[in-house]
Amino acid sequence: MTPPPARGFSRRALLAAGGALLAAPALGACGADARAPGHLRVTYQQWGSARAVGDYIEGAAAEFMAARPGTSVEVVPLVAAENDFFTKNELMMASARTTPDIAYEDTFILKADIAAGYLRPLDDYVSRWPLWDTYVDVAKDAVTGEDGKVYGIPGPTDTRGIWYHRGVLAAAGIAAPFRPRTWDDLLTAARAIRDRVADVVPLVLYSGKAQGEKASMQGLQMLFNGTDSVLYDEATRRWTTGAAGMRESLGFLHTVFGEGLGPPLQAALDPNLTETVYTSWMPEGRVGMVVDGNWIAQNWDPGASGVWPEWSRTMDLARMPTRRGQGRGFVTLSGGWAWSLPRLAPDPDLAWGLLETLMSTENALRWTVAEAKLANRSDVMEHPGYDGYSPASPFFTDLVPFADYRPATAPYPQISSAIQAATEDVMTGRLGPDAAADAYDAALVDIVGVEQTAPEVRA
Repeated sequence: MTPPPARGFSRRALLAAGGALLAAPALGACGADARAPGHLRVTYQQWGSARAVGDYIEGAAAEFMAARPGTSVEVVPLVAAENDFFTKNELMMASARTTPDIAYEDTFILKADIAAGYLRPLDDYVSRWPLWDTYVDVAKDAVTGEDGKVYGIPGPTDTRGIWYHRGVLAAAGIAAPFRPRTWDDLLTAARAIRDRVADVVPLVLYSGKAQGEKASMQGLQMLFNGTDSVLYDEATRRWTTGAAGMRESLGFLHTVFGEGLGPPLQAALDPNLTETVYTSWMPEGRVGMVVDGNWIAQNWDPGASGVWPEWSRTMDLARMPTRRGQGRGFVTLSGGWAWSLPRLAPDPDLAWGLLETLMSTENALRWTVAEAKLANRSDVMEHPGYDGYSPASPFFTDLVPFADYRPATAPYPQISSAIQAATEDVMTGRLGPDAAADAYDAALVDIVGVEQTAPEVRA
């Protein structure tokens, strides 16, 4: 039976209407009509030409098949931009004919998929898995549903900061090391780059619907969490309307795009912007600052599409400042992905066996290093292969204890879409910051209901 669509989530209607039909092309000639005994299917997101995740899965799958003769593992890369990947994954999980046995889930969408009935709880499995206790508590929390059950096995985590090009900032007359303390410091540096260095994008701060969750997490929330507002009040379990921080954050984006401090609009609205930034603009010195995460160094490793041996001597890192330097003075967000077992898959016990292999200590380490991510479990942190594996890892690892997380509620993906729409309205000039914030508030109330919101109380 196909899980019922969740109320209000527009993608769910599409899934209910045509999930099996639309998912089938992703399987090509793999024989989706019948699942042979011992055959498992794993889906994951294929980012452009990057091969780190695919190589990791295929290596673990080969190990699993060698240990269990008669089994086979079909690795299905879903080549898609972020939002399209989530839709494709859900289309497949909505049908017993096309569902993967193990699915790759961004933790921000996990609770929406739990609420839609797509995922199987894993408590009986993790209670017998010794490595479950090696995870830090925040990683476990990220894959726990509102019913208190576990629905995913976390992959490695991440944090975010400002990557900056030493040569570009030097040419703009900005002293090293770059240590912005306020948003004004960031804007001052961006204006100096614009005025003094030709043919360089001063600042990349992801915005707009084409950038998907990057626009919400690496864009708006890296600003918003540096204000005095909150998106969601954990104590009252209500979403904030009329937040001053929303207007301030959208105002910052209005300044960036209005003053020519960000990417040209055509590039900013391109869903492939990140690949352009990582493999072209950064290595070629065509961007000054990029607000992004620790994992992007994988794009410059030997064998990657944008091999760049000099990156560690060319790029440097700074913390993202709060609006006025208030509080602890900086902000970062953590997230991550997890492996889940879809509810409609026919052999969860066999799938769990593969999942144990995928997340063994050695394979988890291999994944972490290959994707330039951060460990969130003690066995990997203590492994000699993890210590100092990347020049950037100490900076980003130091941020982990201070990281904020996105609101862990089922409606968050819809609210994230409303955030993306607000950023696009501002960056394109369709709405000013106040009007875009009002539109976000209206969308918020429509998504969760007025009883689940509360106006911000200002001193």
